[in-house]
Amino acid sequence: MIEVCAIASGSNGNCYYIGNEHEAILVDAGINCKQIILRMQQRGLDPSKVQAVFLTHEHADHIRGARVLSKKLNIPVFYTYGTWNKAHKSSKAPFYRYIQINEPLTWGAFTIHAFAKNHDAGEPCSYRVDIEDESIGVMTDIGSVCNNVIEHFQQCSLVFLESNYDEQTLVNGSYPWYLKQRILSDVGHLSNAQAFDLVSTHGNGILKTVFLSHLSGENNTPELAVEAFKSLHKQYRFICTSRSEASEVLMVKE
Repeated sequence: MIEVCAIASGSNGNCYYIGNEHEAILVDAGINCKQIILRMQQRGLDPSKVQAVFLTHEHADHIRGARVLSKKLNIPVFYTYGTWNKAHKSSKAPFYRYIQINEPLTWGAFTIHAFAKNHDAGEPCSYRVDIEDESIGVMTDIGSVCNNVIEHFQQCSLVFLESNYDEQTLVNGSYPWYLKQRILSDVGHLSNAQAFDLVSTHGNGILKTVFLSHLSGENNTPELAVEAFKSLHKQYRFICTSRSEASEVLMVKE
């Protein structure tokens, strides 16, 4: 049995659960510890199974709860060197370890592949997690689709994929121009259209499910995100994540 869940997904906080009947890991801990544990329990997930947290970068919406969660569950938090150096001291867990880009790490039942991505952070990475014979990707906060993203995406049967904004909604919205430029840049975020291009061009017989993730609260809606992928609905399952509650728990393999 493999279970996955988006505990939180959006600019107000991100946390993704991957586990089996015995153990689990989290990718990011961007909401407070109390909320992470509460949302897990609400979905029938046992926090005591969590063995480690793997961080993608140092922005608060990905790291906010890491230090307290590490203490509460007595588990390590993995940082890239650049993420550790850039992280505020309040987000540095006392029980920490380093993970290196392009050096697979085995942790319990999981093999974790950290790979570089384009984002405006110290040493940002995304993850592909191998468990049993499945590969699960967590690919958010990506300014542009680079070869690293394509390579790992093509190996995934399930992926939490950023679909951050609808371009017209962003351009015509209330954000100041400098912030619009950051989001639109090659070190910002993926739009619905860019995420669609990745799936439509590089999806294959392995991929089954896409969690549309890190949706903007101002520049996107679940309806716009799902609509962007309508021509692919017969090929793949699309699930929208939420900024305010955990997603359904999906059984990848029973």
